[in-house]
Amino acid sequence: MAYTEVSSLNLNQTAFEKLAYFALRPELYFDRFAEVEATNATNPGATHTFTIFQDLAVASSELSETTDVTPVALSDSQVSVTMKEYGNAVVTTAKLRATSFINVDPVAANAVGYNAGISIDTVCRDVLQAGTNVIYATGGATDPSSRATVQPEDVLAANDVRKVVAQLRKANVPTINGAYVAFIHPDVSYDFRSATDAAAWRTPANYVDPSGIYNGEIGMFEGVRFMETPRAPLFANASDGSGSSTGGGATVDVYGTIIMGRQALAKAVANGGGYGSQPTMVYGEVTDLLKRFQPVGWKHFVGYGVFRQEALRRIESASSIGAN
Repeated sequence: MAYTEVSSLNLNQTAFEKLAYFALRPELYFDRFAEVEATNATNPGATHTFTIFQDLAVASSELSETTDVTPVALSDSQVSVTMKEYGNAVVTTAKLRATSFINVDPVAANAVGYNAGISIDTVCRDVLQAGTNVIYATGGATDPSSRATVQPEDVLAANDVRKVVAQLRKANVPTINGAYVAFIHPDVSYDFRSATDAAAWRTPANYVDPSGIYNGEIGMFEGVRFMETPRAPLFANASDGSGSSTGGGATVDVYGTIIMGRQALAKAVANGGGYGSQPTMVYGEVTDLLKRFQPVGWKHFVGYGVFRQEALRRIESASSIGAN
């Protein structure tokens, strides 16, 4: 008897999944905390200037009944944020769209959309991590005095966080929804949570109202809500432990844990020219003679700046599971 088998016909072909998968992607957190925005500008412009008025000195002395007061002058300071254009694009061909077993247009849109998010979030993160108020974790025998002198044993400890909280409160920095907010790298979080007093650490499930937790939030310690993200500052090979070199001889990775309160970060955006408060997706015109090339991209005109340096702190440390 002759059987018609799989090998008899050319019908058994390799099957391909039509669902598109993408690289593993981190959550994006930083832009959401840019709460100071230009909402009442005098005119369009590439630079937005914010004005901060200083309080008058406390007048606690008794007035003289027969002598007029001596007037004092108001004083102010200004913070300027300069916007810059950002963007990216891809172009697909008609032949690709005609022959691909996956619909490439949604794939291109997804890739471009995520690129917009992570690119702008990186611009925002880089402004935050450049704040001028820095302390160094003191886990080793010798306290570091700079990024280049951080030792492998200088991991983040509870007292480092307490010190920053004291600095913020001493500077009258208001909290964000009742607590300060921190961005911590998973490598740093490993050491910190291993050593932190369990009685002082609260997970989101133990909050009085857990409904308002942030994405990525791992818990609260000493009035600081910690958000764990691999996008927290990491300065690779930034220290050789002695401060004499941060070049080829440096092998210690240094991490930055950012802790912030209200009005730490300012943001300025343009609402004209096709721009808006968030990156704009653009499906470009097909301009080639045979109409084969389809562009899709994003654009944004935005600027970030530290609004109040006193509301922003960075703790630089090593990690026991980092590159040391």
